[in-house]
Amino acid sequence: MEKLRIYVASKNNHKIEEIKLVIPEFVMLETVDWEVDVEETGETFIENSIIKAIEYGKEIGQPVIADDSGLSIDVLGGFPGVMSARYLEDASYVEKMESILQLMRNYEERSARFVCAATYFNPIKNFLISVEGYVEGTISREIRGDKGFGYDPIFIPKGYDKTFGELGEEVKKVISHRSVAFRKLFDALVKVGEIGS
Repeated sequence: MEKLRIYVASKNNHKIEEIKLVIPEFVMLETVDWEVDVEETGETFIENSIIKAIEYGKEIGQPVIADDSGLSIDVLGGFPGVMSARYLEDASYVEKMESILQLMRNYEERSARFVCAATYFNPIKNFLISVEGYVEGTISREIRGDKGFGYDPIFIPKGYDKTFGELGEEVKKVISHRSVAFRKLFDALVKVGEIGS
């Protein structure tokens, strides 16, 4: 069976590697060697992933997958949410994490979740589908571990006592929000017949 070529609307190598871990064998993931200038104006992760998928898909005229993801902390009203990557935009993730831990210094309640919205858009058929994946957990009281990326070193997934920054890829590829979302997306694409099984 010929593999379906799907382009990924991201230059983030960490994201691309996570998607590759769960991609079906009958799909070939391609990267775009230039960046489409997309303004993420959505108020939700789903809206932003749809904006990215449509912009990239229209630009290259081929099936595209895109995602938008971030950290949502309950006691901070869902912050940083869709602003996760853009929070303290010029700061390093260590500085961003230190800032969040400072905001939470007086709170005992530390529940949070990572959210990933994944969207597939085929501009040839004008077909679009979006799903969301989550991993529940808590915010640690300090930065722990140097594996993963982004906010991983302050997020302890439910059922574990270590952060994603300590647990590494073997655990993350099974339970991460991105793994959950893209498995769900590829399953949906098989069910509707967009990709073969």
